[in-house]
Amino acid sequence: MSSDAGARKAAVLGRPVAHSLSPVLHDAAFRALGLTGWTYERIETGAEELPALVDGLGPEWAGLSVTMPGKRAALEHATEVTDRAAAVGAANTLVRVPGGWLADCTDVDGVTGALRAGGGYTPSPGDRAVVLGAGGTAAAAVVGLAALGVTAVTLVVREPARAGETLGAAERTGLDVEVQRWSEVDFTALAARTAVLVSTVPPEAVRPHVPALAAVPCVLDVIYHPWPTPLAEAVDARGGRLATGLDMLLHQAFGQSEHFTGCPAPRAEMRDALRAATGGLVPLHLV
Repeated sequence: MSSDAGARKAAVLGRPVAHSLSPVLHDAAFRALGLTGWTYERIETGAEELPALVDGLGPEWAGLSVTMPGKRAALEHATEVTDRAAAVGAANTLVRVPGGWLADCTDVDGVTGALRAGGGYTPSPGDRAVVLGAGGTAAAAVVGLAALGVTAVTLVVREPARAGETLGAAERTGLDVEVQRWSEVDFTALAARTAVLVSTVPPEAVRPHVPALAAVPCVLDVIYHPWPTPLAEAVDARGGRLATGLDMLLHQAFGQSEHFTGCPAPRAEMRDALRAATGGLVPLHLV
């Protein structure tokens, strides 16, 4: 689609980062776009080292994907910040701009794209959502749910005192939010009034509550290894709508690719590359 305009670089930063699938996605994009001089690599770095590393990059660097534990550091180090990155309180994308770096959080696209494409989710007025867990993925999830039109969310967490980041993200988007302690939740009653569920917690934590939670009309289980999770099996068995963490990974990469290259993301080629790299582990969906 696009001719090569010279050697440019991009990378994923994180720790650990050796098994990141981001190079699969972005190398596929570069090939499809004809950017033969572009490269994408993995760089092992923690949050403390991230600012100095970013400052030391030359002008040939177009952008960076950022995974844990550096997402908050990326946000704080940027010279410009998108509204959604500010809402999440973290950035998974840094893009070279005049005078510095723009921070964005395409993880929000990952959530919305996965729910639309994989989960077939179409919001209705008054929809309530449930998010299990309150880590970094949960913060992106609540911002994504708000972007889809959800108006209220329940956070189910082990310890409500540790839910501050996700609670703050929900509040910044204007969601009506409540926090419930995991050990005190009636999961059957909760599922009965829930339109969409996002689980960000380990499969074994969910296992005792799978029969109740699998009844939610649309489920996004961000855990994709090992697969299938007990929740995914139960949703599939009842013929429910299921989105996965690989759907999230795919859809968040589209926006990153467009940031880096300035070209529309070659979505089918990126999907096919991810599918091949994961051995067809789970279905991958495009809108």
